[in-house]
Amino acid sequence: MIDRDGLAEFLRQRRQALQPEDVGLPRGPRRRTDGLRREEVAALCHMSVDYYARLERGTGPQPSEHMIASIAQGLHLTLGERDHVFRLAGHNPPVRGWTGEHVGPGMLRILDRLDDTPAEIVTELGETLRQSPLGAALLGDASTRSGPQRSMGYRWFTDPAARAPYPADEQEVLGRVYAAGLRELVTLRGADSPAARLADLLLARSVEFAALWARHEVGVKPPELKRFDHPSVGRLELNCQTLLDPDHSHRLLVYTAVPGSESHEKLRLLSVIGTQTLS
Repeated sequence: MIDRDGLAEFLRQRRQALQPEDVGLPRGPRRRTDGLRREEVAALCHMSVDYYARLERGTGPQPSEHMIASIAQGLHLTLGERDHVFRLAGHNPPVRGWTGEHVGPGMLRILDRLDDTPAEIVTELGETLRQSPLGAALLGDASTRSGPQRSMGYRWFTDPAARAPYPADEQEVLGRVYAAGLRELVTLRGADSPAARLADLLLARSVEFAALWARHEVGVKPPELKRFDHPSVGRLELNCQTLLDPDHSHRLLVYTAVPGSESHEKLRLLSVIGTQTLS
C-alpha cells in the first residue's frame, strides 16, 4: 500500500538537499530556492510539473514502477534510497544485481561534469544508459533505441549502419571483440541470463556471429586507439578511458584526444555542431 505522506516528505527532503550543480544544472544568478525547483526535478524525471507537485503534496495517484524508477534516477538516489522510495510508493524494489539499469549517483555526478567530452555509461551488454551531449554527437543518440537494438554487440551483427563509423580494417577485430566478450559474459552469468538470451538471438539472426561464436575465443582486446569516421568532421582518433562501478556492473567510457592534435580540434568542432546534422 502506498504511503502518500511518507513518499511526499521523502521527495521534498531529497529535492531540497540537491543543488543544481549536483545534477549538472546551472545555478543561475537569481536562485532563491533551497535545493532544486519542482520544475527542475520534473524535467530530470521526465514527467509533468503538475504530476510531480501532486506527489510532493501527497495528493497524486499511485505512481507506477516505471515512474518511481524515473524519480529515483532523476533525484540521483542511491540503491538504498531507490529501494526505500519503491516501498513508500507501494511497490517491491527491483532485484539488485548486474542486470539493473539504475545508475549510481557517483557515476552520474562524473558524467554531468563532462559536457565538453564524449562519454557514456553502459551496461555489461553494451547498452547505453546515459550519454554526455558530445557523446551523443559522436556515437548517436542512444535514447532512440529499444529492445535488443540497445546493445552495441547486437547492432554490430544485425545492422550494417552500426559499423559505418568504424574503419574497414578494424571491423573484423571488433566483431571478434563483441563475440568473445559475450561468450565470457554467458559463462559468468549463466545459461538463463540476459547475456545468454542475447547470444541465442544473435545465433539465430547472424551467420557471421555464429561463425565467430564457434571459434570459442575469449579475451580478445579492442585496439587501444579508437578510430571513428564521423559524417560531419571526418576521421577521429581517440583514446577511451573506462571507470567501472562494480556495484552496478556499469562502465563509464570517456573518449579523449591528444591536446593540440587534429582530432582534438575536430572534437571542439563537433561540440559546436552537436547532433543537428545526425539522423
